[in-house]
Amino acid sequence: MFTPLDWISHVTNMLVGQAQTWVFVTLVQPVLYHFHWMVDDDFAYDGVLWFLAGLLQIILVYAVLRPLEALRPLEVWPDRRAVRVDVLYTLINRLGLVNLVLFFTLQPVVDGVQAWLRLRGIDNLNLDSLWPGVTDRPLVTFFIYLVVLDFAGYWYHRLQHQIQWWWELHAVHHSQRQLSFWADDRNHLLDVVLQAVFFAALALIIGVPPSQFVALSLLSGALQSLQHANTALSFGWLGERLLVSPRFHRLHHAVGYGHELGHQNNARLYGCNFGVLLPWWDILFCSADFTTALQPTGVRAQLPPPQGQGEDYGAGFWAQQVLGIARMLRRIGGTVASRRIGA
Repeated sequence: MFTPLDWISHVTNMLVGQAQTWVFVTLVQPVLYHFHWMVDDDFAYDGVLWFLAGLLQIILVYAVLRPLEALRPLEVWPDRRAVRVDVLYTLINRLGLVNLVLFFTLQPVVDGVQAWLRLRGIDNLNLDSLWPGVTDRPLVTFFIYLVVLDFAGYWYHRLQHQIQWWWELHAVHHSQRQLSFWADDRNHLLDVVLQAVFFAALALIIGVPPSQFVALSLLSGALQSLQHANTALSFGWLGERLLVSPRFHRLHHAVGYGHELGHQNNARLYGCNFGVLLPWWDILFCSADFTTALQPTGVRAQLPPPQGQGEDYGAGFWAQQVLGIARMLRRIGGTVASRRIGA
């Protein structure tokens, strides 16, 4: 028997499928024929779905969050030019095929590893088979995958702050001092690839089907855009403990507090509020802060002396990419030199 939710899902899938087919046949397939790339037509067809889903997500996020930032801004900037580069990051990440490429590229590798394990009596790790009749229901499996991936995301994010060479890449994200909903995708491209490899591999290992992987990516992206929004929106006491809010995440971006040296009076190093979607892990692992007043965002090193070192993190896309690599190499070189001296 069809429920209203089933009907909405059916209609949505039908409309999306029709749009995907039209774009592929009208725009993509002629290009594949022209360059003799038809061997990749299945991959290209899947890519169209990611593109359309990402485009729709950008439109919906902008339609909801831009008015919210205008009506209830937390900060008022006379000049929004610093935000423009984040728009470019958003288009690259949400319309790109990085996740799709890695998901299907890693599939043969993961299949080979799982076949090797099966020969040794070790079953595949498919979370949807944990409780037949319950965990194999689509909504239940979606929630299970979301929680597992979010738990991994918490520790992944925390390591980005604790491993110094990695921090120099992640600092591209934190160097934005005009934090808006566009800032979520402001990441170094090398960092994007590392993250995509990790989560695509993990999703394959735990048995996430491609359709749910797309849905999880879209939901996560939309919620993370909300977290970075320049808005005074409050989730309330309970809401902030159920879902990462703009206030909770903005404190993570606070100069010298949410990251880098962290909360010095209780020796909590490298910051607070690392949760991606759920603040539960911060609460569980003692890195949550719900009370400290909001502070300016950015990286301490980019502030002028004596507050910082006046380091240039770049204003444009390519400058940010090049400077991020330079900082990472400098950090690695310093670590190697220190070890040699110590030896």
